[in-house]
Amino acid sequence: MVNGWMVGAGMVPSPVVIDPLLVAWLQEDMGRGDRTTQGLGPCVATPGHAQWVAKAPGVVAGLPLAQRVFHLLDATVTFEPLVAEGSPCTPGTTLARLHGPLGSLLTGERVALNLAMRLSGIATATRLYCDRIADLPTQLVDTRKTTPGLRILEKYATWVGGAKNHRMGLDDGVMIKDNHIAAAGGITAAIDQIRQRIPYPLTIEVETETLAQVEEAMAAGADIIMLDNMAPEQMRAAVALIRQGDRPIPIEASGNITLDTLRPVAETGVDYISTSAPITRSPWLDLSMRIQSGGGLPTVQAGGNGAPK
Repeated sequence: MVNGWMVGAGMVPSPVVIDPLLVAWLQEDMGRGDRTTQGLGPCVATPGHAQWVAKAPGVVAGLPLAQRVFHLLDATVTFEPLVAEGSPCTPGTTLARLHGPLGSLLTGERVALNLAMRLSGIATATRLYCDRIADLPTQLVDTRKTTPGLRILEKYATWVGGAKNHRMGLDDGVMIKDNHIAAAGGITAAIDQIRQRIPYPLTIEVETETLAQVEEAMAAGADIIMLDNMAPEQMRAAVALIRQGDRPIPIEASGNITLDTLRPVAETGVDYISTSAPITRSPWLDLSMRIQSGGGLPTVQAGGNGAPK
């Protein structure tokens, strides 16, 4: 633990980046005050204990963020994860133990649970995709199709689930897509114009839909070639064409990737497959916080149903 922040969790965003978001989300939920908890009276100052429990099978993600939520709300709250990020869970698995004033536990639970449920759902879906091609050299990568304001966390969740992160934003790399090609007047023109203006060492990726576009992208010096919405037969031909070139070029496949199409695409020999599905199509993982003792309050369960209350 460093300054209340869990270390050793890999790609967890820095507190410098994430704290303003967490504070804003706490403010959104609390408004002018937690009327229910404050209405309970003096008992909310009593130290209490709670557990986080999984109510469905999945992959756990977001515990460091939940820990930070409670720390920002009340530095006296302790949040002890009992499983590592990326661990599988089954119904009944205890994920974390909490101790602190009952008022702080009750006020912070919804924001913390919402984040962990959302991120665990993404990590669970991502793991399904990664497992489908685990015996092949192709790597799964995410996309920029994310919820505004949550990109850094949703991409963190795909990383926990086993995927690689694609560019975080437009400033991470150049990706020339169909509309850029149309605006520039062609692939070669787009690459030539962009190459003159981008800083070193940004790479240039080009989206292609035909073998003719693949050949043009290769000749124009593309660093990465994306095969977009190609049928497997056409994709195999494109991979063979690129591999026969005079320089190694990473190959990415994209477009309508599902669990059913994922493996046939990987078997064409591409290096990467990008898909938004684990983020855009994943349900929340059902988690629950259970108050165990303190303050004369009866045992309560703040439940999930896979969606926020």
